[in-house]
Amino acid sequence: MTNNPAITATQINYYFLCHRKLWFFANKIEMEHNSDIVSMGKFISENTYKREQHEIRIDDVVLDLYDRKNKLIREIKKSDKMEETHFWQVRLYISILEANGIEGVRAEINYPTLRKKVDVEFSNEHRKQLEEIKKEIIGIVSNPSVPDVVNKPFCKKCAYYDLCYV
Repeated sequence: MTNNPAITATQINYYFLCHRKLWFFANKIEMEHNSDIVSMGKFISENTYKREQHEIRIDDVVLDLYDRKNKLIREIKKSDKMEETHFWQVRLYISILEANGIEGVRAEINYPTLRKKVDVEFSNEHRKQLEEIKKEIIGIVSNPSVPDVVNKPFCKKCAYYDLCYV
């Protein structure tokens, strides 16, 4: 593990979605509590796989589901629209477990509303890419200036919309 500050899965997510949103979030400007989309995602996560323990905390990371016996992370998502982002979030979880001495971890992403399950690969190349992504995140969030607005179609549904457009 590097000596970099802890990077969260939310920061990984925002890195791929919007650097401006990443900057706001990392600088303690949090708007998710106002988001219906975030609330729906939490509802789906909390009401799926009810017999299993949800939100398991390891260090500063909260896993949706982790099967210790089988060393399997299961991340629950509402939609697969941002699937690549989901892969990187889960790869971060695997790297954190490995840094804590847990080897042989596997992961899958579950999309209950789509009745879909996807296995997540984490190769040595992914490990290198993840370290580069972390460095880029640190550069973005430590910059004193807010990144530019990205002006994408998904901006209209973003919890940070008012900060960017109003």
